[in-house]
Amino acid sequence: MADLQAVHAMMAADEASRALGIELVDCDDERATTRMTVRPDMVNGHGMAHGGMIFTVADTAFACACNAAGPVTVASSGDIVFVSPARAGEVLVAEAVQRVGFGRQGVYDVTVRSGERVVAEFRGRSHRMATPERGV
Repeated sequence: MADLQAVHAMMAADEASRALGIELVDCDDERATTRMTVRPDMVNGHGMAHGGMIFTVADTAFACACNAAGPVTVASSGDIVFVSPARAGEVLVAEAVQRVGFGRQGVYDVTVRSGERVVAEFRGRSHRMATPERGV
């Protein structure tokens, strides 16, 4: 069962996502969707959305999906493949889903789209933190 209260609390304290205008659109067990509009101050010297901005909207969806199931979970790694450019004014939607969980680890895939067009594919690996009461 999803712990949406914990996810909303995490997002409320996430100053970086707030500054970038990243919104949590949907969240459930091991899945989440975030959205961000590419602003003019988010583009690189080629007029395209900076890769770091695309990574961040994907990473935020990943974080929400990881933490929806319970104890504090953090990223242990993340990789991204940029498929097509995004430009100022485009709305990016990142959909994260868990592919597999094992022990205190998980693998999540995130697809970032602008409309129907795929902008990037992100894969993140998560690590659930030990909690004293659980002894894990």
